Amino acid sequence: MIRNHLLEKSLIEREGTDRMYKQAVVKGCTNRKKTRNVSNTWLEIKKNKSIYLYISPFYILFLIFGLFPILYSIVLSFQKWDGISEPQFVGLSQFQMMLKDIDFWKSILNTFIIWFESTVPMLVFALIIAFLINSKFIKGREVYRVLYFLPNVTSVVAVAIVFATLFGNKYGLLNYFLTKLGLSPIEWLKVPKWLQVAISSMVVWRWTGYNAIIYLAGLQKIPTNLYEAAKIDGATGVQTFFKITIPLLNPVIIFTVITSTIGGLQLFTEPQVLIGDGGGPGGGGMTIVLYLYRQAFVKHSFGYAATISWGLFFIIAIFSIINWLVVRRQAD
Repeated sequence: MIRNHLLEKSLIEREGTDRMYKQAVVKGCTNRKKTRNVSNTWLEIKKNKSIYLYISPFYILFLIFGLFPILYSIVLSFQKWDGISEPQFVGLSQFQMMLKDIDFWKSILNTFIIWFESTVPMLVFALIIAFLINSKFIKGREVYRVLYFLPNVTSVVAVAIVFATLFGNKYGLLNYFLTKLGLSPIEWLKVPKWLQVAISSMVVWRWTGYNAIIYLAGLQKIPTNLYEAAKIDGATGVQTFFKITIPLLNPVIIFTVITSTIGGLQLFTEPQVLIGDGGGPGGGGMTIVLYLYRQAFVKHSFGYAATISWGLFFIIAIFSIINWLVVRRQAD
């Protein structure tokens, strides 16, 4: 019995030793494979070093002006800093202050109102314009493409001057027409809700043509034989638009909705050049990014501004996902 017990014990020890040996062999092979992959990667880089040298400026500039500011803003969001004195670590206190900041939540509300008032009509108009330009009966398509894209490349300052004249409280062009029709003039740039309409109009005017060109590129990828088959079957233009164009254009629509959401929530230039850094009367034009800019470069509270920027990041991420899910579900 003792001999059998010793024999079983030795067998168990041998099995354990064999198992450990196999694990060591597998681990060694994995490590050698990883080392071989790393060395192959470096050999590939050395072999094609001229190609990597050509594209290196982009990555160098991205590291300096892109990645470093992003990482530093994370550090700065936990510090109180006015840009001159030594930064003071304050932990999560600035995040707590942001959640209790009434002006911050008001800027979020203003941003969403302007985003909704501008994005919905902008994308609808862009889709209709692209569909019309893509139609066969339209002559001179290239001319229309250029004309609709011009507002996007026009100087924002020039656009602001035009819209300030258009929406002027006393001598604006719109109020002139309203008085000619016997209606009371509207104080566009003094009342918060009308100020938001004015800013939304600037956004629609600037970016409708841009989105129309994107939609037009998507429309040109749709096979023409589908439209011909629908015409033979007796489908009207409206039926063709909703049964063929919209479903096949769904990926492009999702792209424009997401990019418009990101751009709308980062709205800064239009309100800043139209009404300045203060957000206008009643703060009706104070968007999130304009509020961030005011905290950083007017009040010199760079740590709190970094905190707001990360709050904006999470808001954009959440609503981009929501938009993607909603548009995808409606398409399905």
